[in-house]
Amino acid sequence: MKAGVLHATNDIRFEEIDTPKPGRGQVKIKVKYTGICGSDVPRVNGDACHFFPNVLGHEFSGIVEELGEGVTSLKPGDRVAGVPLVPCMKCADCLKGDYSLCKHYSFIGSREFGSFAEYVVVPEKNAVRFGDDVSFEQGAFFEPATVALHGLKRLDYQGGKTVAILGGGTIGLFTMQWAKIFGAAKVVVFDITPERLELALRLGADAVINTGDKDYMEQAKALTGGTGYDYVYETAGNTVTIKMAFQLAANKSGVCMIGTPTKELSFTVAEWENMNRKEFMLTGSWMSYSAPFPGKEWELTAHYFQTGQLKFDDSLVFKKVPLSQIGSAFELYKIPGAVKGKILVDSSQEERK
Repeated sequence: MKAGVLHATNDIRFEEIDTPKPGRGQVKIKVKYTGICGSDVPRVNGDACHFFPNVLGHEFSGIVEELGEGVTSLKPGDRVAGVPLVPCMKCADCLKGDYSLCKHYSFIGSREFGSFAEYVVVPEKNAVRFGDDVSFEQGAFFEPATVALHGLKRLDYQGGKTVAILGGGTIGLFTMQWAKIFGAAKVVVFDITPERLELALRLGADAVINTGDKDYMEQAKALTGGTGYDYVYETAGNTVTIKMAFQLAANKSGVCMIGTPTKELSFTVAEWENMNRKEFMLTGSWMSYSAPFPGKEWELTAHYFQTGQLKFDDSLVFKKVPLSQIGSAFELYKIPGAVKGKILVDSSQEERK
């Protein structure tokens, strides 16, 4: 089969490798689309890859083509989204259902070969079926949608309250939608890019705030009558938005950090004291799994994409590139601000030529 094989930093090649065969309890999936995740970029353009040669890619959709021995829940022709985490199922965290916290996990697309290829082999439970009304493009967005839902559930989320979403990227826009689906009274999205704010409104945000405005904090607090937000979800991993979360939080509120910071950060005493004085609950969120594996996050994503309540907009996709041009996609990430959404790698394009 053809695959995008990473041989070294900045050296990803479109070449032929052996087609994988499913073992016991595994399925072989013919890959349709794979989203390039932010975590893939430092693996290709930096020094974060675990080994070489490697085939990355973990946000994928496709069709089940072949079953390994003992597989009963899937059949050839099933449309599926890939579940990348492969927990050990034996450690204390796994036995409690906290699969995201497993210390002995494998991961499809980083620790074992992934979906920047024509085919990928995964355990049976790592393929989630979705309906005919859900596109393969949407299927490639299951993983970020589940990350958003897991983050929402990290707080004791209840409907009827105000919610601030900091960051209008893919995760932020899905977190906003989950908050609406589960009954938020008002959801406000914060971003500095007008196009992302317009998309947030199309997808159902009640209001948006451009954080480039000098009076954005006054605008934000006015939307809650000056009390602040009951729930704050930080999805950008940016120092500015992390500190902003502490400012926007209401008394006795909940604050969840879904975004992953990439730079060291520090707080002044006054900034940190927000948490003490407001007595808000602060937590983090990591990946997207719960018991029974892979969890309600995946089941509900399939359901709400099918019903249309979890909306998908074509502008979530910045660009589609054929697998043969995967190297050019990663070159775009070297240009600051060039990538304005999700890039999808099309593994089925080659066969259509």
